[in-house]
Amino acid sequence: MPFRFIHTADLHLDSPLRSLALRNSDLAELIGDATRQAFAAIVDLCIDEQVNALVIAGDLYDGDQTSMKTARFLASQMRRLHEAGIATFVIRGNHDALSRITQELIMPPSVTVFGGRPQTIDFAHGDLTLAVHGLSFAKPHAPESLLEKYHRPTPDAVNIGIMHTSLAGAPGHDLYAPCKVSDLHDWNFDYWALGHVHARTQHKGERTVIMPGMPQGRDINENGEKTVTLVTVNDDRSLTIEERATSIAQFERIPVDLSSAETWRETADLIEAAMGNARDQANSTHLVGRLRLTGATPLSFQLRRDRDLLLAETEQRAESLGRTWIEKIEVATIAPASVTSGDTAADPVLELGELMRNDIIKQHGIREAVRDLVKELRDDLPPEARAFSGDNEVAFETLIDQLLAEGSDDILARLKPEASEIN
Repeated sequence: MPFRFIHTADLHLDSPLRSLALRNSDLAELIGDATRQAFAAIVDLCIDEQVNALVIAGDLYDGDQTSMKTARFLASQMRRLHEAGIATFVIRGNHDALSRITQELIMPPSVTVFGGRPQTIDFAHGDLTLAVHGLSFAKPHAPESLLEKYHRPTPDAVNIGIMHTSLAGAPGHDLYAPCKVSDLHDWNFDYWALGHVHARTQHKGERTVIMPGMPQGRDINENGEKTVTLVTVNDDRSLTIEERATSIAQFERIPVDLSSAETWRETADLIEAAMGNARDQANSTHLVGRLRLTGATPLSFQLRRDRDLLLAETEQRAESLGRTWIEKIEVATIAPASVTSGDTAADPVLELGELMRNDIIKQHGIREAVRDLVKELRDDLPPEARAFSGDNEVAFETLIDQLLAEGSDDILARLKPEASEIN
């Protein structure tokens, strides 16, 4: 009789909104409730697939919050699993270590929450003997590897280890309980159920080591469809690994080339076509897109000047597509060469642009001031939200150049007179 379980991690229930424009209350409500909906979808999946267990490898919560609404929701979902005869194995991650609910919530008897000391749960399932090993974070930080604290494999059993770890490190994540993937393989557990890094990875080797990623993205830096891992332990002790989709809202960056656009209507049509294509490719119920407009177009100034009008038009068209939302529009278009070349003295706005790019920014310490502001902002953000600044110094300096260039263009767009009206 096979033993089947679903492995997930990093649900971050009730995670606060970090980058969404709160002006759109409907979008904010959708994303604010998405982590709960994703967890309910996981419970539905467990019941529909008739699995034997749910494994949660840390960060069920998002930190020090005391919402009784969250407690009631979580208790109701765990009760559903309990009534379906599904066991639940949970370890606490670094965010859970801060949560008061973690300490106070009374779970059904089918739920095992591993403590701050290593623990092994041995049980039989048909002809299979299984051993589930777990260890929770007692504090928000774990600078040392936890691997040596785990029990060694139970002889003649299928050994499943649950660990919250950053492994050797990942972009946007601080080190937590760091360890080498090779050391996990050498520990000889049949399956390592990991958590902490929000992108899914199956680490190749003699054993099965999986970081499932989070089941629901929370902003554009956690883009793409999100899943959980369905594991089947077959009667011969071999493992079958499958993915199952869980994300309710799918974040995606949507590029739009406006090189062919000469009118406002053509611009809107190109944007709608790009959104429609992204909607068709998205498997989640809702698509939340960030548009990036590029290309050389005579509308470049107008797009920057009237970004609010463009957003209103785009949101209306997104609504007509159904379950499609616009999180932000980035305008990175440029004016055609014929517009920017020639005698800039004939156009005071273009002359100012040349002056800004060649003299003002370089000679008046503006670049240094912008650099300091961005660095201060980056350092104040949590590790998982710092990816926008790049992974190295070169990428960071490129970002500063981009901000200065786009800022200059935005200023000029406000000053540039337009001969044509919005069509």
